Amino acid sequence: MIEYIKGELTELTPALATVEAAGVGYGLNISLNTFTALQKEERKMVKLYVFEIIREDAHVLYGFINKKEREMFELLITVSGVGANTARMMLSGMSVSELCNAISTGNARLIQSIKGIGKMTAQRIIVDLRDKIVALGIADEIPAGGTMSAPVNNAVRDEAVAALTMLGFSPAPTQKVVVQILQAQPTLPVEQVVKLALKQIK
Repeated sequence: MIEYIKGELTELTPALATVEAAGVGYGLNISLNTFTALQKEERKMVKLYVFEIIREDAHVLYGFINKKEREMFELLITVSGVGANTARMMLSGMSVSELCNAISTGNARLIQSIKGIGKMTAQRIIVDLRDKIVALGIADEIPAGGTMSAPVNNAVRDEAVAALTMLGFSPAPTQKVVVQILQAQPTLPVEQVVKLALKQIK
């Protein structure tokens, strides 16, 4: 088993990183989150945590910028209907913390916003992983109960996120801002939440 590969980053695309270690170039499939993190690296020497998939016809390596992203990937592929490429797509559409928040709050709609995830798969991800993400400590910001510290009005949250998404904003950061607003001011109506969010979403 390969735990991680540390070496020179010789090639980088949004989907693949090539790391040369001891004269061997390893091609690692990566998420957009890892791609973004690697782009910020000023040094050419990088360290990527690895998950291997060995099949009869291929030996595929997936690379992750940190252990938490790899742990999330490993959990996602345990869910029926979620393969490695789908899990990578999910980790490209959301950060680990955003995905944990969506799972812990049961926000199937947000999970469905990721390409390739249908309603049944989103619900299965929530049911299967809600307790596991807390038990493994992936979601440090989520208490042991598996829910966020301050409950929010789910109907208002979903309506506000839907409205902002229709306006062209990305669902994941939108969800984060809306939840923060509702935690601070739980009684706000949808239109006020949307107005405040418009000022905060970057």
